[in-house]
Amino acid sequence: MKTKNTLKLEINNENLDRAGEIIRAGGLVSFPTETVYGLGADALNEEAVASIYEAKGRPSDNPLIIHISSVESVEEIAYLDDINDTDKIAKRDKNNKPSISRETKLKLMKKFWPGPITFILKKKDIVPDITSGGLSTVGVRLPSSKVARDFITAAKRPIAAPSANISGKPSPTRWQDVIEDMDGRIDAILKGNDCEVGIESTVLDLTGEIATIVRPGYITPKMIEEVTPVKYDKSLNINPSQSDFKPIAPGMKYKHYAPKARVRIVKSQDLAIRLASEAKNQGKKIQILDYQNNSERAARDFFARLRQMDRQEVEIIYVVALDDEELGYSVMNRMLKSAGYDVVE
Repeated sequence: MKTKNTLKLEINNENLDRAGEIIRAGGLVSFPTETVYGLGADALNEEAVASIYEAKGRPSDNPLIIHISSVESVEEIAYLDDINDTDKIAKRDKNNKPSISRETKLKLMKKFWPGPITFILKKKDIVPDITSGGLSTVGVRLPSSKVARDFITAAKRPIAAPSANISGKPSPTRWQDVIEDMDGRIDAILKGNDCEVGIESTVLDLTGEIATIVRPGYITPKMIEEVTPVKYDKSLNINPSQSDFKPIAPGMKYKHYAPKARVRIVKSQDLAIRLASEAKNQGKKIQILDYQNNSERAARDFFARLRQMDRQEVEIIYVVALDDEELGYSVMNRMLKSAGYDVVE
């Protein structure tokens, strides 16, 4: 791909307007959110969206999330009703039961937006297939980051945005991480603060009978159950490399979050220390990551630490597993993917 002169922009009104102009011209801008840094393009511009896939080296069947700046914008790109104006056909499952109601969808949006959650909805024809990975559904998110919302408002466009990293590498949680991966590949980087959450948004599919988490994140089942019943998608427990598996949300199929170092998940600190000692005796450069079961800290820190260890040329990283519940489950999802499911018990 052609090398670009990537602008590094401080956050101010003038630069937000400049970034918005780049988006309207079909360019790519990285911007901070509360979860990770996104790589944004005009979601309705097919050529601009195609350039996201090129810059990241991302498979084209991996759908993108559309970011908006207000709840009112949802129905410009997606349907909330069970019966839509295009086909007049109710969305029903094999048992002929109705899908989640408009009222429930709005309750979820009122409770969790702005925030680190993406809702999968039936898309409108205005959304190009390239943005949705060829699917009839689309993920929509209203970030809580004010900088992100101000940028989207300045762009005057819905923004398609995966994480701003080379596909497969750890997601960026600092603007310096974005420069590491995207300098020369994109038009501009908005230099905001470090991301507060640190892992990508929860993705909740609202197109079936029961709300279904297809990517776990900071918003957990216990929180969602205050509004509506929820379950985890069965695909979270299958081999993600299956060639016939069609992802409906980012991060479901392909190898993700992997540093250059080998990552191994271990069940205890004692085991990590023993394995690290053995590897050191073999001349390997190793590190141990043990968050003492603090899932909030692990979420904020994990991706940044993987990148730091790559810069230190660490060869093996032993990660002590978290409890597999609520936010711990979400962070473990990233840890397991970064390790290619290499678990030592």
